[in-house]
Amino acid sequence: MDSLVLLEEREKVAIIRLNRPDKRNAMDRASRVALLGAFQTIRDRFPVVILTGSSESFCSGVDLKEHKQDIDRGVPPDPASDWIEVIVAIREHSAVFVAAVNGLALGGGSTLISVCDLAIAAEEAEIGMPEIGFGAYPQFSGPGAQMQLTAKRAAWLVLTAERINGRTAEAWGMVNACVPRAGLMEEAERLATRISRFDPLALSEAKRALDTVPAKISDWRQAFEYGLGVNTRVRERGRVQSNALSGFAAGQRRSG
Repeated sequence: MDSLVLLEEREKVAIIRLNRPDKRNAMDRASRVALLGAFQTIRDRFPVVILTGSSESFCSGVDLKEHKQDIDRGVPPDPASDWIEVIVAIREHSAVFVAAVNGLALGGGSTLISVCDLAIAAEEAEIGMPEIGFGAYPQFSGPGAQMQLTAKRAAWLVLTAERINGRTAEAWGMVNACVPRAGLMEEAERLATRISRFDPLALSEAKRALDTVPAKISDWRQAFEYGLGVNTRVRERGRVQSNALSGFAAGQRRSG
C-alpha cells in the first residue's frame, strides 16, 4: 500500500490511516488514489473499518495548493480520483466505517466525519469549515453537516469558519463520543471489534437501510415494508439470521 495511506489488517477490523503529517493529511491526487485503492483492497474482507489520521491531524481536506496549481496550468479534474468519489465510496462501501478523529479536521476532513457511519473524536480535535473565508461555500462539508445537524448548528460551521472541539462535536451529534486523544484508538478499536462480531451481511444491509430511511423513504408504511425487505434479503443470502432466530425460539420454549 502506498505510504500516503497506511493499511493495517486485524482479524476482522481494518485500520486505514491517512499519512501526510507534514501536510496535515491534506488529500492530494496521489493520496486520493491510494485511499480509493485501500477501499478496494478491503472490500468484502472486513466488516468494519477505522479511518484515522497520522500525527495530530485527521484530515485538513483537499490539497488546495495542488488544486490551485491544476487550475493555473489548466489541468482538468480526474473523475476517477475526484474528492467526491472518495466520500461517496465510503457511503457505498459494504463495510461499516468508524472515524477516529484524532485532531485537525477541516473542510474535507469534516466531510469524512459526516460520511463515516460512526465517529469517535479526541477532545483535542478541531473541526471546522474554512471555505467561507476563501469566498466559497463548503461544497461537500456543508451538505454533510446540513444533512446531519440542526439548521443553526450547520449554519454556525458554514457561516463563521470557527472550529469546534471534540466535546462540542459530541454535544451537537456530529460524533458519537469524545475521549482524550491518548485513549482514542483504544476506544475506536473497542467499538469496531464489538461491531465486527455481527454478521457482515446484516451489517451491510443495515448500513444501506440507515441511508434509505428517512432520506428516501419517509412514509411509515413504506418504511416498515422496506425494513421487512431488508431482512428478507439477509435471509436469502445467508443463514446467520435463521440460525439465531431458531436459537432464540428454542430458548423461549425452554423458559416457558
